[in-house]
Amino acid sequence: MTKVLVIEDNEMNRYLISFILKGEGFEVIEAITGEVGVEMAIRDRPDLILMDIQLPGIDGLEATKRIRASPADEKVPIIALTSYAMSGDREKALAAGCTGYIEKPINPDTIMDEIRKYLG
Repeated sequence: MTKVLVIEDNEMNRYLISFILKGEGFEVIEAITGEVGVEMAIRDRPDLILMDIQLPGIDGLEATKRIRASPADEKVPIIALTSYAMSGDREKALAAGCTGYIEKPINPDTIMDEIRKYLG
């Protein structure tokens, strides 16, 4: 079963993403801070990480850098989720080590297509 780590502090977004993923047969594990997300990425070795950028504590960019520098699989796809779709944000996320970038609000009809692109 494909394991997805959702690192998202907004309860409604976390619920929606988890609901969609579970409905598609994925195992979902969740973190609400960047620090816990990094720990879970190292310990649980997910097949994919969905990373909110605006998090309490360390932000998603810093969490991504820490995951990339950790014993976690450096090839794990990390997809940035952000409502801050300003010019340059995509580039910042990719420079931090994100594999892809999805803008919020989450579109339930298209998010699985986006996610599947990164799972091969």
